[in-house]
Amino acid sequence: MISHYRCPLCKLPLYQGGASYSCNNNHQFDIAKEGYVNLLPVQNKKSKQPGDNQEMVAARRAFFETDHYHFLRDRLAQIVSEKAPTTLLDLGCGEGFYTHEIANRCENAKVYGVDIAKPAVRYAAKRYPQVEFSVASIKEAPFENEFADVIVSIFAPVFAEELVRLCKPSGSLYVVSPGEHHLFELKSLIYDNVKLHKAPETPQGFELVERTKLQQTHRMEFECVEHLIMMTPFAWKFKQQHMDRLQKMDHIEITLSFLINQYQRK
Repeated sequence: MISHYRCPLCKLPLYQGGASYSCNNNHQFDIAKEGYVNLLPVQNKKSKQPGDNQEMVAARRAFFETDHYHFLRDRLAQIVSEKAPTTLLDLGCGEGFYTHEIANRCENAKVYGVDIAKPAVRYAAKRYPQVEFSVASIKEAPFENEFADVIVSIFAPVFAEELVRLCKPSGSLYVVSPGEHHLFELKSLIYDNVKLHKAPETPQGFELVERTKLQQTHRMEFECVEHLIMMTPFAWKFKQQHMDRLQKMDHIEITLSFLINQYQRK
């Protein structure tokens, strides 16, 4: 059975047969028991375990079990579902927190999630079987040209040339980026002069259709904040003295600010 995947080695179409995918050059990729397929060849890896490690994935899972990011997830899923896509790709899907909600709302869509972090994809595939998950690089995603009605990219690097290749003409791209004051209070603990986030530039080959701003202030206790830090770039910036200051607080009010940037392929 033909799929939307293409071989990461020779770029030929991949066909599913039983518990594996293969191309006409006899390159074969087994489907793991959890249901995902690993399409990241060893020779394409930049490190032994690329992407988020087990600790970061666990922190994100623990944080998402709270309701702090639900308002973003639910609004994004609502906006995307209004397009009624038939094929949708989540680039940098992580453990599927956003992907599965979008899939639930887009009942008639074939939904794919791809991420380079194997621990995250393994968890996603096991928990959300209605989505086709794969381990792969989003810079060279193993999918056929112009197959997706809608592409979603949430806090992931944007590679415009690859997005143009994957997106159907006049298809939609949704890029979620930090809003101006996102995590302002945490940044204030690290930096003397806090720089506010700027809206992203429009990827080449697309035009901006609409930009939706979401912002709420949430009260969080230390353990929750610790998980939040671990799943953001702040994990590399926070020193022990910063964690000690946080731990002494009963709680902290944190600004959560997001932009849902909707683009259309030219």
